Amino acid sequence: MTMALPEIRPYDLPTAAELPAGRVRWHPEADRAALLVHDMQRYFLAPYAGAPVPEVTANIATLVRTARERGIPVFYTAQPGRQEAADRGLLTEFWGDGIGAVIDSDPRAADIVAELAPTAADTVLVKWRYSAFQRSTFAERLAELGRDQLLITGVYAHIGCQATAVEAFMRDVRPFLVADAVADFSRERHDQACEYVAQRCGVVTTTAEAMTSLSTPIPTGATR
Repeated sequence: MTMALPEIRPYDLPTAAELPAGRVRWHPEADRAALLVHDMQRYFLAPYAGAPVPEVTANIATLVRTARERGIPVFYTAQPGRQEAADRGLLTEFWGDGIGAVIDSDPRAADIVAELAPTAADTVLVKWRYSAFQRSTFAERLAELGRDQLLITGVYAHIGCQATAVEAFMRDVRPFLVADAVADFSRERHDQACEYVAQRCGVVTTTAEAMTSLSTPIPTGATR
């Protein structure tokens, strides 16, 4: 059985100039977007020996702060600390017992890191599968809020973040993968996720670009 997470060596985040070209020219808009902070729990960050986690965390915090200021809904995903075998399903065969394997040695392993702690105004979704949409009310909540764009941040880029982007696309929600606000097992995996999203389902952007777009008023009569 494949168990646990790999040790993750430090790597540099891609710069704006290194991002793949996309197929569409969408831009996030404050009145249409929601922000997702994906699986930023102590357990999933523990394998990192350093970079890029500090920079990624700081960039996510910037986006969260801006979202709250501009009335953009903020969603979090978090896997439960202990899961029944039936709930965990096939994840066990790929990743072992997950957070449950370390919860005795680290009772706070399931916690979202303190720098990104959700507030009462945010929504925390219980995470069961790679995609944040699976076994959750995420799609319904976005629809109720009139949100058809999703800024995706967190870990891991080529697993849950990418899966969520693909499912958002299939639900006609425009996904934006924020390349310097996600982290992965390696720079290679990180780049693979960016390439896939850019070519198959969404837009790859940066924190700075997203901030600019979210602060730019949409001209009256502009095509949306």
